Amino acid sequence: MNPIGFTGGRLDRADPLRHDAQGFAAALADPAARLLVLNDYQPEMAEGRLGWTGIDADAVPEDHVLLGFEDGVPHFARLTGQPAAGRSFEMIAALHALETGEAATYAAARSVIDWHARHGFCARCGAATVPFRAGWGRRCLACGTEHFPRVDPVVIMIAEHDGRALLGRQPAFPPGRYSALAGFLEPGESIEEAVARELFEEAGVRVKNVRYIASQPWPFPSSLMVACVATALDDRLTIDRTELEDAIWVSRDDVRAALAGDGAGDGARDATRFGVPPSYAIAHTLLKEWAAA
Repeated sequence: MNPIGFTGGRLDRADPLRHDAQGFAAALADPAARLLVLNDYQPEMAEGRLGWTGIDADAVPEDHVLLGFEDGVPHFARLTGQPAAGRSFEMIAALHALETGEAATYAAARSVIDWHARHGFCARCGAATVPFRAGWGRRCLACGTEHFPRVDPVVIMIAEHDGRALLGRQPAFPPGRYSALAGFLEPGESIEEAVARELFEEAGVRVKNVRYIASQPWPFPSSLMVACVATALDDRLTIDRTELEDAIWVSRDDVRAALAGDGAGDGARDATRFGVPPSYAIAHTLLKEWAAA
């Protein structure tokens, strides 16, 4: 399997330092320390790589998160205080250009600083919270409750029947693009149960034999995509139009043509029936793996 977008991180996250406030401050003061350059959550690129700069002499530890170490050098991101906006065209271009390991670093940074921006107050008592644990947590100043960055699990899946795969289209997709169906796991259900529920709710398809394929962090804002394939009992569709604009069954030849035509951009291309998701999305990987089976 080819590398999956936002995976393959090279940084040592240095968990022991998260419990050592003095060590964290010393790492921030290290003359070799590097700060990730972001502009409204968008990575600043330098010769096709993530842009890094030095740490200001008056930097405050509470305003930074330790991303980790590489070759002994500490790498940080600065907390912004403002939640992230959507993905711009410039950001999408940057994501296509980033190397696998660098994309993972960017994903971690984006997710954790966005979490800080959205969790300035305690969910238990409503009082203000402050960062601790090298930026990997927040503590309530009133009741002492500790809060940690959350990851929302999402199942993303292909139902297959008689050599064809079920793909769906949301109204927000670029023209012509289709992708694997997806949905959040709900409390009290397994991955397999979530796959079956989502496929039935969105497309009216009953499935069995759910198989795990791979997973991917997805920093928009902070999900874990769990890719699966399931066997459909039949190919009848009942589309939930509040979730999907359309759903279609496609053959492996259809998928191969879409992939070969670089449908990863903005919709269907030339002779392809549909466009596929961008290469950094696990839906793209899922389609490639299914088409090659």
